[in-house]
Amino acid sequence: MACPSPSPIHLLRSHSALVNTLFLSHDNERIYSGDANGRVVITSTRSLRAIATWNAHTDTLLGIEEWDDSIITHGRDNQLHVWKRPPELGSIRLEGAASLPDLPTPILSYSLDVNALNYCRFSLLHFSEHEALLAVPNLVESALADVWTLPSCQRLHAAIGRPEEPITNFSDGRSGSKTGIIMSMHLFQPDGTSQPSSSSSNEQNLRILCAYENGSVILRKYTTPGKKTSVEGIGWEAIWSHKLHVESVMSMTISGDRTFALTVSADHLIGRYDLARTQNSSEDPVATAFRTKHPGNAAVAIRGDGRVCAVGGWDGRVRLFSTKSFKPLGTLVYHKQACQAIAFASTTIDSHPARSDREEDCNCDDDDGDEMTVDEKRARERWLITGGKDARVSIWELMSFEK
Repeated sequence: MACPSPSPIHLLRSHSALVNTLFLSHDNERIYSGDANGRVVITSTRSLRAIATWNAHTDTLLGIEEWDDSIITHGRDNQLHVWKRPPELGSIRLEGAASLPDLPTPILSYSLDVNALNYCRFSLLHFSEHEALLAVPNLVESALADVWTLPSCQRLHAAIGRPEEPITNFSDGRSGSKTGIIMSMHLFQPDGTSQPSSSSSNEQNLRILCAYENGSVILRKYTTPGKKTSVEGIGWEAIWSHKLHVESVMSMTISGDRTFALTVSADHLIGRYDLARTQNSSEDPVATAFRTKHPGNAAVAIRGDGRVCAVGGWDGRVRLFSTKSFKPLGTLVYHKQACQAIAFASTTIDSHPARSDREEDCNCDDDDGDEMTVDEKRARERWLITGGKDARVSIWELMSFEK
């Protein structure tokens, strides 16, 4: 039986336009939100005060992500910007004035020209504090993908997904059929680690998962790691392709351990894809469609432990499901219009087990000494952030859903 609907524990009214992208820092200290006017707001999760707010783009925001001491923003103005993250004023973290007129504005470090025709946000693969790979749609053809390296802004792989490439393991026997433009993409490594210990593995085991306008999803791998660069999609092999949705894929996300992915669309289906498998079997298929009672979905996110997912609907509701059985776990009701963005908090304490015992004994924060207990940290790890067409950002504290 599904849990009764709770109410948001906090509401943020920092935007005046549709909120369509959200990101939480990995330490759960900062909420990044972007809207249809190109405005970005960084909010402290401790005081719920704005740390910074500025017009990052001249058109709709597609994506935001924190990378080391930088902020990456991606807009419909065909620009991707890398900003220096501004310092957080102590008065803001410790619940200073509700309105501070002199908030710092991030300094623009560098920019990259991109193709934003298809509303597809970038995908960032971290390798170190100072190096990352960035996947975006191709500069000319929106059905293809490019991979760049940061901060050098060098294009390593161009035009991934050419129709003439050899394609195997297609579920319906197709070969090179048109998919339409890319709607969502994720660049990752299949070993479950998003941050390799050294940059020497940058070109090893690369995978790119792309969701398309025709409802299909294709997983590709880089098969010539001895070569640092590739052109015209050469060296990228399609592992499998599956088409579960009739309509365009509206959102796609992958689990934290890179073992499965989920998609949603205008239909009532949630697609689940096994990223570790290379072909179907009757007992354990690569792709499975789960039917829900609610068509029209715009966003999907997976909790850090991979057990729970959240789906944002055009009706403004956010529905929670088990990622194993897709049993409904509850519905969050606040937004009056479409929910366009969802983000789960990170499980930061569990990822550092060596800290847990002594930290629980002292109930203190060794980083800055502002007395945040372990219980408070764990409560924040259960946060879910949602944003919608109503220009509101809502913060929910979920139950653990443990048996």
